[in-house]
Amino acid sequence: MATGSGAINLTGLTFVESLTTFVTNGVTAASGSIGTGPSGVTLNIDRYTGFTGPTSFGSGAGAAANPGSGDYVAIAGFTGLLVLPHGYVSGAALSDSMTFNHATIHSLGVIPGTYTWTWGTGLPNQNFTLQIGRATVPDAGSTVSLLGCALLGLAALRRRLGC
Repeated sequence: MATGSGAINLTGLTFVESLTTFVTNGVTAASGSIGTGPSGVTLNIDRYTGFTGPTSFGSGAGAAANPGSGDYVAIAGFTGLLVLPHGYVSGAALSDSMTFNHATIHSLGVIPGTYTWTWGTGLPNQNFTLQIGRATVPDAGSTVSLLGCALLGLAALRRRLGC
């Protein structure tokens, strides 16, 4: 199961486009891509570029999750796209979940570790961190897309607030 909540700071990202498209959730480790939230539906989304980070976190060719709900959030390291719900306002709360039935870290083709994409000048919430493997307790920052239950770990945006 994958769950998440938190906020994203859009400062430092470049808006690419708004579009209506069919979305699927899941993970494609070979292209450094993960999408959480609903799947198999047509949604209005916004796409952004301008981050740096890993283009891969394993050799998996793609695994769709089963049920999903909440806000659709995705990042694709290889193509350099961050996808958010249409009209997302910087700093607004996001929440999502998805389930991988009968899957393991091995079957998903992911390599345990921590993978981070960053943008901007280091303000809070200007990164996306995917932690594969053992789940940890989030720090004082905010978190988007926690992936837990020892299946995949957690995907998170978090930033220390310095408090």
